[in-house]
Amino acid sequence: MFNPTPLNLPAYPFKISQKDGVYFIFDETRKKHLVLTPEEWVRQHFIKFLIKEKQFSPSLMQIEGGLNLNQTKKRSDILVYNQAGEKLMVIECKAPSVTITQATFDQAARYNSVYKAKWLAITNGLNHYYAKIDHENKAFAFIEELPIYALL
Repeated sequence: MFNPTPLNLPAYPFKISQKDGVYFIFDETRKKHLVLTPEEWVRQHFIKFLIKEKQFSPSLMQIEGGLNLNQTKKRSDILVYNQAGEKLMVIECKAPSVTITQATFDQAARYNSVYKAKWLAITNGLNHYYAKIDHENKAFAFIEELPIYALL
């Protein structure tokens, strides 16, 4: 029986299916069924949160996109673009059982060293952290709540 961890995000209806004892969730953004891991549960909730609560456009999101970091292939969880096609936000999702530590922030910062986005977000579905990045002055500031897309 599917019994996911309750998250600190609004509840959304998802299409959950099961085949051969494996649960799948339908990703409406990518239009495909994905294995329902704890991290995917968080990622799908956070995508819905961005769209429904923060007015982000799904067409401006890249989910699990590839990047080259120090000659190594990596995948960022969610990359958000602005209307001009510039990278706006890097979002790192972890499973609810994963404690967000400095290493998690370091991972997102490494990805952003390639992307140069103005915002970072890190979530495990229970705790959410948002930071505005000032690349010119090599500084950042945490904020309590993510603004709606139009105000980023």
